[in-house]
Amino acid sequence: MKKLLFAGAALLGLLGSSALAAEDRVVRVFNWSDYIDASILEDFTKETGIKVVYDVFDSNEILETKLLAGGTGYDVVVPTGTFLGRQVQAGVFQKLDKSKLPNLENMWPQIMSRIERFDPGNEHAINYMWGTTGIGYNVEKIKERMPDAPVDSWDMLFKPEVVSKFADCGIHVLDTADEMFPAALTYLGLDPDSDKPEDFAKATEVLLKIRPYIQKFHSSEYINGLANGDICMAIGWSGDVLQARDRAAEADNGVTIAYSIPKEGAMMWFDNMAIPADAPHVEEAHAFLNYIMKPEVVAKATDYVFYANGNKASQAFVSKEVLEDPAIYPSEATIENLFSVTTKSPKAMRVRTREWTKVKTGQ
Repeated sequence: MKKLLFAGAALLGLLGSSALAAEDRVVRVFNWSDYIDASILEDFTKETGIKVVYDVFDSNEILETKLLAGGTGYDVVVPTGTFLGRQVQAGVFQKLDKSKLPNLENMWPQIMSRIERFDPGNEHAINYMWGTTGIGYNVEKIKERMPDAPVDSWDMLFKPEVVSKFADCGIHVLDTADEMFPAALTYLGLDPDSDKPEDFAKATEVLLKIRPYIQKFHSSEYINGLANGDICMAIGWSGDVLQARDRAAEADNGVTIAYSIPKEGAMMWFDNMAIPADAPHVEEAHAFLNYIMKPEVVAKATDYVFYANGNKASQAFVSKEVLEDPAIYPSEATIENLFSVTTKSPKAMRVRTREWTKVKTGQ
């Protein structure tokens, strides 16, 4: 899977300043893999003269470990909602200087209000992308093994007599308890946001029953796995599955990928840009956030990654194909059936981590 490890174009407009001073005009960004159109970074540098040093990660845990250790050297990072919530509480982010972010006026009030449960007052972060966690699948391989497969239901994963039919063609699930436990709880008809130890145990029981059929726990490999026809099902993030769908179509390799939001309910998640408390280039970080909030800029990112963004004004620039795809921009009725989860207490986190270890080891 390609990694976006890009630097911006050469700095412009030095106006006689020294090369050393020019080097100071930099913003260091730590974002998810495969999550931006590289031309956005190049255009930002052309417009502002600020060089972008861009690194990637593929799990919230990796980002959180760096943030809590301090001294990351990054100016902009992109945590998901639940992680953002506890990181705000831990004091690892600085408050945004909204006077330097005039493009905040473009943001989507409905999305901002949902994110307030993680970041009260939207003081520390702006939304970059949002999406759902659902089922990505190889249409032909699933139909071949089970013509009446319940592709619109969590039965596809959590019902042993169903998921076992697909074990031979490969099943991947996300390597994060933050996603898989709420999905299992939803399947059981329980509160997906529960922090009760007994509910974690029930979710673990369900996951252990289908553990023998899971080929791999990974949060990015399933994109290529689906696109290449190497696996036939993945529990993954909407945009990732749709990237796989389009890669398969472009390759014309005979693979058809589809994405389903389970009818029982699915997680709505939010990836947000924030500035670490010890960011070395605060001015440049604000400039980067403000640039990303330009409607035409974040629309370009949405067209590239196939995720909805939290910028309402950008919808005038998002391609019609993407804007009208219900897997990317779900209907209001579907959105009503989506849930998000809150930050868990350290005690609940420890319990859930132990349960997740049981699931992954199969013991």
